Amino acid sequence: MAKADYSLPEGTHTVVLGLGDMNGIMRGKRIPASHWESICKSGNALSVALFAYDMTCDVWDTPYVNFDNGYPDFHMMPLMTPASIPWEPGVAMCFARAEGTDHNEVPIDPRNVLKRQIERAAAMGFELNVGTELEFYLLDPETNEPRDKGIGVYGLDRAAEMEHVLGPIRQQINEFGIPIEQSNPEYAAGQVEVNIRYDAPMIAADRVVMFRTLVKQLAAHHGYRATFMAKPFFEASGNGFHTHYSLWQDGRNVFSDGGKLSEKGRNYIAGLQKRMSEAALCGSATMNGFRRRQPYTFCPINTCWGMDNRTVGIRVIEGSEVATRIEKRDAGADCNPYLLLASDIAAGLDGIEQSLEPSEMTTGNAYEDESAEAIPTDLETAISLARDSNWLNGVMGDLMHELYCQQSERELEFFNDYMNNRVTQHERERYLGNF
Repeated sequence: MAKADYSLPEGTHTVVLGLGDMNGIMRGKRIPASHWESICKSGNALSVALFAYDMTCDVWDTPYVNFDNGYPDFHMMPLMTPASIPWEPGVAMCFARAEGTDHNEVPIDPRNVLKRQIERAAAMGFELNVGTELEFYLLDPETNEPRDKGIGVYGLDRAAEMEHVLGPIRQQINEFGIPIEQSNPEYAAGQVEVNIRYDAPMIAADRVVMFRTLVKQLAAHHGYRATFMAKPFFEASGNGFHTHYSLWQDGRNVFSDGGKLSEKGRNYIAGLQKRMSEAALCGSATMNGFRRRQPYTFCPINTCWGMDNRTVGIRVIEGSEVATRIEKRDAGADCNPYLLLASDIAAGLDGIEQSLEPSEMTTGNAYEDESAEAIPTDLETAISLARDSNWLNGVMGDLMHELYCQQSERELEFFNDYMNNRVTQHERERYLGNF
């Protein structure tokens, strides 16, 4: 095995070393280049609370890390050759892996959940490719509102108007090393989509974590606030995270049979269908994430599947032998990519192992398919299904499963406390003048 190359680009004075936390948000430290050699040998210490706090960095007592054990350290170890950040001269970024102070894996590192499913696929003789599509909003940082108006989806005039910020996002993030295939305005003012080229699942998930933080930094550099929040505006399109899967064996795409969906592809779909509801928390962990799951919004509300149909939860794209793939469309852009990909892959592999058959294919409007199995459209239901799922517990592991459910339970409690202790503007408008 070749020795890893962690050498810095010429002229580097600062290294950004980071990894994804429980929500797939990149956390880490900025390190002087003069200290980099030491970091490469022994790593960099952070509190393991990084994997046990919510998106606001709020901590609570968990079974693995708590006030009784003092929130101990783990170490970030470099995982890739540092790459220059094009808009920050002299600064390079390096993705890291987590290692406990005992030199073992950290049990609550979500990256390990995906690692286990990749190893499982390899044991079955398979390799996976995953392509990711993420939607996000570019907003005015003062008002948190879009600067443009109207729906300009695919509009080239709108694309040209936004090129001063979208151009650098495509070009400079590509230059950093994340291969961007395309961008386009999406179905709301200020909303865009960027597609990242497919690769192995762990590379794809790592790139999502880096991509989201780089987009936020680059947007700020150009005077915007970028957000991957699932539903920033209730009346407008939500931000989705679509994943495209293909399964390979001996250099052949096993989802393809002459450019058509194969039997193993059907098995994979059936596995996804079987587990979509109990794994919904992996695609949306917050109250806001489930606001996105509404009928007629291009976000699925059931387990339907179909050919090139954007109303279904599982969309099949047929074509050439290499291009045939399965797209899963329910997750929000703010979800943890490791847990999303791991639960999807685990379900799909189950389908293949158990020779499961999917439901009858939907050929029309999936929102009107009354025979389809519904998936959760509220956080409380999603938590209940995840809590009761022995399957999801097995995929995530006891500690990760408990911690992740606890986080969403806290989110639900915070929201309910907020709503129960405030008089809303809607109440005042409805009742104040009538009683």
